[in-house]
Amino acid sequence: MIRVENLHKWYGSIQAVDDVSFSVDKGEVLGFIGPNGAGKSTTMRMITGFIAPSRGKVLIDGIDMAENPIAAKSKIGYLPENAPSYSSMTTFTFLKFAAEMRGFSGKERDKKVDEIVETCFLEPVLYQSVETLSKGYTHRVCFAQSIIHDPEILILDEPTDGLDPNQKYEVRTLIKNMGEKKAIILSTHILEEVDAVCSRLMTIDRGKIVADGTPDSFRKRSETAGTVLLTINGESSNSILENLEKLNDVEKTFVVSEEDSDISVRIYPKNKADSDKFSSDIFNLVKEEKMNLVGLQIEKGRLEDVFRSITLEDREEVKA
Repeated sequence: MIRVENLHKWYGSIQAVDDVSFSVDKGEVLGFIGPNGAGKSTTMRMITGFIAPSRGKVLIDGIDMAENPIAAKSKIGYLPENAPSYSSMTTFTFLKFAAEMRGFSGKERDKKVDEIVETCFLEPVLYQSVETLSKGYTHRVCFAQSIIHDPEILILDEPTDGLDPNQKYEVRTLIKNMGEKKAIILSTHILEEVDAVCSRLMTIDRGKIVADGTPDSFRKRSETAGTVLLTINGESSNSILENLEKLNDVEKTFVVSEEDSDISVRIYPKNKADSDKFSSDIFNLVKEEKMNLVGLQIEKGRLEDVFRSITLEDREEVKA
């Protein structure tokens, strides 16, 4: 549905986007992540036709954005950063206007407005002017206009910005459900959001794609992925570590915390591929040594750790 080929963007001597290529199919929710100034919003603006690339091509369902922008844009719903809108309009008149701009009129237009008001929970502010709305409601109104025509493709820049926890949950659920039938690109700084909604992640740093894969594949790159966090009550840390040395598959161990009589130890395996067997061996050892087990948890890995390692490594290479 979305195909990006060798996109470049220069602002004078500054290169904001450097040879970016990727595709997104129907049924995919792509989480676009990266540090501030990495080129995320610029790339999304080029995909939507809001700005032209310096070089490269964007195809929307096979339609070249540069050659046939009206046809290409008709297939896209776009939520820009900062949720711009007409502040003097009421929520109702703004959504009515948005529906009309998408080609709806009469009863069909009214039906679209009614449906989107219900979907985005906008009844309490329907006849309130946009300029008087909270940041959260303003963002929801702009999100509503982006999906009012039920587009095949959604480009969402910080879709839950300014929302309270309940509103974030509602919007994330909506995006995840829509992602089953649409192609969606979602830019966010909130890695929790990426984990909750996205089927695929892409990291951009200094205008380049530096990583692409599923959330699980990202987590597996974490240093702690496949490690075991073991908590024992009533033993000394030395005693626990000495017992763990009896296992051949243990690479290294260290004490994470000591609270009251509970001691937590992180255990690194020599082979991360078989974490179930590794944790089972630890459990059996605890049982044989008659230690008082409080908790045993296999670490899946943390997206935050992977994000930092990917972007910081990239910057270290530049310094070198």
